[in-house]
This record gives sequence, structure tokens and C-alpha cells, in this order.
Amino acid sequence: MQPSSTGASVATSDALARPTPRPDDRHRPDSRRAADGIRPDDRHRPGQRSFRRANLALFAAGIATFVLLYSTQGLLPVLSDDLGLTPGQASWTASVATLGLALGLLPASALSDRYGRTAVMTASTLAAAALALALPFAPDLTTLVVLRALQGAALAGLPATAMAYLAEEVHPSALASAMGLYVAGNSIGGMGGRLVSGWVAAGFGWRWGLAASAVLALLAVLAFRLLIPAARHFTPAPVDPRALARTVGRHLRDPLLLRLYALGLLFMAVFGAVYNTVGYRLIAAPFHLPESVAASIFVVYLVGTATSAAAGRLAGRLGRRGALYVAIGTTTLGLLLSLADSLLPALLGLVLITAGFFAGHATASSAVGRTATEGRAQASALYLIAYYLGNSLGGTIGADAYHATGWPGAATVGLTAMALAAGVTLYATHRAHAGARTALRAAR
Repeated sequence: MQPSSTGASVATSDALARPTPRPDDRHRPDSRRAADGIRPDDRHRPGQRSFRRANLALFAAGIATFVLLYSTQGLLPVLSDDLGLTPGQASWTASVATLGLALGLLPASALSDRYGRTAVMTASTLAAAALALALPFAPDLTTLVVLRALQGAALAGLPATAMAYLAEEVHPSALASAMGLYVAGNSIGGMGGRLVSGWVAAGFGWRWGLAASAVLALLAVLAFRLLIPAARHFTPAPVDPRALARTVGRHLRDPLLLRLYALGLLFMAVFGAVYNTVGYRLIAAPFHLPESVAASIFVVYLVGTATSAAAGRLAGRLGRRGALYVAIGTTTLGLLLSLADSLLPALLGLVLITAGFFAGHATASSAVGRTATEGRAQASALYLIAYYLGNSLGGTIGADAYHATGWPGAATVGLTAMALAAGVTLYATHRAHAGARTALRAAR
């Protein structure tokens, strides 16, 4: 990759390679200069208090973000009943939030280069929580959709910068585990938002369900702000739209990054298709579960939490492509099992879909941070744009397919996405083997 011409990207790269002393560095025990005049690497490592605080802070931020982002997904059947909506119409309250987030990611990443990762993450989560307080008062679907789009755009600041913050502040040896824990916080937030809103809505209506999600998110934002360590390796840079466009263009010409972006989109398309429709399936024939019990299905997110945290170890044993094959296979098997009309195999299928999705996402997202040595915030933003576009597309197409043909339609959307993900990974494997053979012939 050619050196970036953006000030932000160069600053990020320089900060990682040669931390720049600041005026108050002499007062910080962990940033004392070595005897040879070069400051030792003071990025957060396992066992350090700062490492634990950074992990817990991003864990809490992930909870806040995903409680808000998916707060309506557990309410879709209730919204359909109360407002007379089809699954496709109700799904827009979920899909439009991820679409707004996707559109806001690049502007948010540019602002984080200028004003700092922690400042943008804080402003983002607080603004989204404030909008959440207005959602219960929406008089109709149009107003609710508009507010959700604004909320999604406000939320963009956290995912646009969180991976860049970790890549800058955490030692490379611990980056995969830190990223896995951040993604685990995302899964807890996604589960919490769906469970809290769904349970409360089952007893008191969807407006009270949204209000409960807003309170939970505010508590998580407060925890994030109290725990997050100050950035040590961030250097502000002016926002330069032309330089930003050049950095984005370089990332979009990188074949490896493009494959990772495609994988993020495809994994999330499965997730959107499944979770936008599973509530409808569980309350319908042949299961006929009560709405409160159907809302409880999101507890399987705990599987995603464990899978995300273990994804780094899986990639260490099998390599990145090996971990992706496992994730694709697990998700595909889950989709096939979910077609059963018996509750137990259908639930087991949902568990496997969730595990495979989070393993694939954690593997691909951490690989973006390692691949993009420059312009990390923009590289992460492009990954997440693809990722959340996948959610919006998969969620909407999956809901329409469910409305037309039932659960087999939604499952087919997911199986198609996994077939494409397998093709992308097989192509990467072929390229790697061809490169290895070429290098071997050249060595001879």
C-alpha cells in the first residue's frame, strides 16, 4: 500500500510507529523515556489496569450503541399488530437505523481524526440516547422511521472510531482479543436492547419498550465515559475532503480489504434476514409462542458473546481463512436446521447462525485493523458501511421474502449470502496458494 496523503492517516501511522512525547509526558510513569532517548511502547497490554479499563469502556459503549440500534427489532411483531404493518413495513424501523449509521460512518471517522476518538464516541452515544427519549412519542410510522434514521446517523461515531481507537491504543499482540471483547459488547447490547424492549412491550406496549431501552443505553454511556483511558497515540489532523477521498480510494483498490468488506456485508445480510423475521415465525404456526417468550429468543446472543471473544484464538489456530470457513459452515448448518418445523432443531439452528455470524464478523473486522496500516479510521468505516448496508439489505429483503413465502424465503436469503461468502473465501485461498507457488518457483 502506498503512503497515505491524508494528515490523519499519516498521524495515525506515525503515532503507532513513534509515539510523540507530549508536554505532560514527564508526569506519566508509563511514558518515561528510555535511557537511549526513545520512549518505550506504552500501548495497553494484557494484565495492565489501563488495558482492562479500555476493554470495559469499549464493551460498555458497544452495549449502548447496539441497545439503541436494534431497539425496534424485538418489537416488530408488536408494531405490526398495533400499527397494522406488514413484516416488510415494520422492518424499516430497524433497517433505516443501520442505513443511517452506514451513511454517517465516513463523516464521523473524519471528525474523529480532527477532534479525537473519545470525544466523537462520547458525543455520538449521548446524541443517540437523547433521540431515543423522543422515540416513544412518535405518532406514526413515518415519524418513527425518520427518528430512527437520525438515531442511526448519530450512532455512527462509535463504530467508526472504536476499532481505530483500539488499533492505536492497544498493543498489536492483544488487538485480536480486545476487538473480540468489543464485538462481544456489541452482542450483549444487541441482545439487551431486543430483550428489554421486547419484554416491556409485551406487557405495556412498544412505546414503553423503547423508553426502557433508552434508559439502559444512558447507563452504559455513563460507564463508558467514566472508564475510557485518555488517548496516548492520537494526533489531531485537519479534515481534508480531498485527502479523505484519496485514502478511501486507496482502500477500495486494495483487494484484501475489498474481500473483507464483502464478507462483512454478507455475514450481516444473513443476520438481518434472520433476526428481522424470527419473531414473526415463533408467534405463528407451528410454534404459536407468546410474544414475551418469542422476545426471549434474543438470549442466544450470549452465544455470540462467547464466540466473539474466542474468535481471535480460533484465527490463531486455523488462520484467518480457516476461521472464516468455520464461521461460514456453522452459519450454513444453522440455516438448514432452522427450516425444521420442530422447535428444538429450529432453536439450535438459531444458535449456530448466531455463533457463526459473530465468529465471521470478529475475524473479518480484526483483519481490517491489521491490514490497513494507514488510514485505519477510514478503513474501519468502509468495513462498517458494507456491514450495515448488509444488515439493511438483508433485513428488508428477508422480511419481504418471509411475507411472501414464510421462513424458507428468509432462510434462502441467508443461504445465498453464505454461498457468496464461501466463494469470496475460496478465491482468497486460491490467490494465496498461487502466490506461494510463484514465490517457491522464484526461490528455485
